[in-house]
Amino acid sequence: MNSYAQILAKPQAEKVAERLVRYAKIGTQSDRHVAAIPSTEVQWELARLLEGELKALGLSDVTLDEHCYLIARLPASPGLEHKPSIGFMAHIDTASDVSGSGVKPRVVRNYDGKALELSPGYVLDPREFPDLASHAGDTIIVTDGTTLLGADDKAGVAEIMTAIEWLIAHPEVKHGPIEIAFTPDEETGKGMDLFPLTTLRSVACYTFDGGKVGEVEAECFNAYEVKAEFTGKAIHIGSARGKLANAVTMAASFVSMLPLSEAPESTDGWYGYYCPLEIKGSIEKAHLDIFLRDFSREGMERRIETCKALAKAVEAQFPLGTVTLEINKQYVNMREKLDARPEVLERAMTAARRAGVEPFVKPIRGGTDGARLTELGIPTPNLFTGGYNYHSRFEWASVAEMVLAVDTVIEIAKLWAE
Repeated sequence: MNSYAQILAKPQAEKVAERLVRYAKIGTQSDRHVAAIPSTEVQWELARLLEGELKALGLSDVTLDEHCYLIARLPASPGLEHKPSIGFMAHIDTASDVSGSGVKPRVVRNYDGKALELSPGYVLDPREFPDLASHAGDTIIVTDGTTLLGADDKAGVAEIMTAIEWLIAHPEVKHGPIEIAFTPDEETGKGMDLFPLTTLRSVACYTFDGGKVGEVEAECFNAYEVKAEFTGKAIHIGSARGKLANAVTMAASFVSMLPLSEAPESTDGWYGYYCPLEIKGSIEKAHLDIFLRDFSREGMERRIETCKALAKAVEAQFPLGTVTLEINKQYVNMREKLDARPEVLERAMTAARRAGVEPFVKPIRGGTDGARLTELGIPTPNLFTGGYNYHSRFEWASVAEMVLAVDTVIEIAKLWAE
């Protein structure tokens, strides 16, 4: 990889940084408790902004549908109309783990590699976040510590927009047909539920929704959500002996039996987990949401059966109460379908090398819209954006790595035209 100074000297650097800062200021948090898509009205502001920017770049085939899915097409270079169409995808919503309203992005030029005070009480320190230490001399974009940044996935949006602008400005660089897709509600797991799949012409697609430079992700979790309902029996607690079944205690008992060694904070690599995500209720009724994640189908079946066994165990503890489980699939591991189309991943790896990046394949400990799109028949690996510490108030992005992501988009477009 070239030095930070060489990378940041490229004209794409200022453009992609300016875009991320501008997009990050627009609050677009989605809401997993809302069934509608988009789940929040705020997502429309960024979608409409991007619609206008794509049209201003000269694209005439731009559609923003009633569910906030934005699809645009860049025509092929003359003579290359017969080449296969490929897509680039990113999501416009941000996570709800930390506030995403009133984001105040800050650009730190020539970062010195030392602890950086974001605001009183919030310090971004390389001793806690070691990736920072290697970015001395880079330009980084941070928050003020009171919100997330939203680089997940506005960095990806900014990179795709900057690459499309560059291709339009350089007609001498030949490419086939290109589709751009920006989606809502990826963070809720519903990002592809109403996606206008039949309108897509691409034979392959690439999401830019990863992290560290060089990451190429072709494998993800199988993901299920368990909604557990605990029904107790209410009576005055002063005369409750033998008559009360406390639904709150039932839910707490279920959580306490989940193996701590298989929690998100206890696992990495190819190890899956149980994650109790939300619990609420009262003596008579309580509700618990649990995320199940595993890279293998067999492992996921074991986790589902474990939840069923725990439900029975709680009912045995509380004979006056009942437990019901609703088990829903969210997405499946995309590896099998990507393995069937090895050229899609190979071209991503080659493009990264041409952009000056040494790629490496790693599993996604999560999922992307690309995983769902792969399941639906269009192979879609996920690539790096240069964002770090996603979903937290200590989120930051490397502008140099964002430039390399822009260059990777361009090289992918060129490769599919060869």
